[in-house]
Amino acid sequence: MGSTSAETAEVMNASDIDRALTRIAHEIVEKNRGGDDLVVLGIPSRGVPLAERLAEKLERIINRPAASFCGSLDITMHRDDVRRRAPRVPAPTRLPEAGVDDQTVILVDDVLFSGRTIRAALDALVDCGRPQAVRLAVLVDRGHRELPIRADHVGKNIPTSRSEAVRVELSEIDGEDRVIIERPAAQVELDESDADESEANN
Repeated sequence: MGSTSAETAEVMNASDIDRALTRIAHEIVEKNRGGDDLVVLGIPSRGVPLAERLAEKLERIINRPAASFCGSLDITMHRDDVRRRAPRVPAPTRLPEAGVDDQTVILVDDVLFSGRTIRAALDALVDCGRPQAVRLAVLVDRGHRELPIRADHVGKNIPTSRSEAVRVELSEIDGEDRVIIERPAAQVELDESDADESEANN
């Protein structure tokens, strides 16, 4: 008999997440040749605490207070699926005092999937000003892009099927740090059935 509940697997723990953010911070500084013009903006909801953690790591490298270059970017009104999603109260966009004009903006999100969230973020960013450059940092890239969007900095590439769900949990929101993959019960049962059939044929 197959399982009647979804199967979950942890693919990143707290240490993995911390190491990934440390590496991304160093990559950003190296690619930007410094950090004088950096702005880090998190995409709600989990992109915001990730951006704050990344900014704290950058602070130790570039000797700038994290609060002076870290903020958040609400994309609610720019999503193309707003009519199909449950209504959500927009989170306020918080920009550093210097704004985004002529700055190198690092957009931060938890999972890169279809690319539609990032498209909405780019639209929202244009409403805020004219950056010199825009780059994307994500904790997880799970593939299955629907738009020509690529992350510049990736914590971990995790190949998935479309039926699987990738969930990032962060202590600021969920009480712990981890990344898990959830496979629906139907898929688990199908895989188990295929395995049983394979064994029977051997």
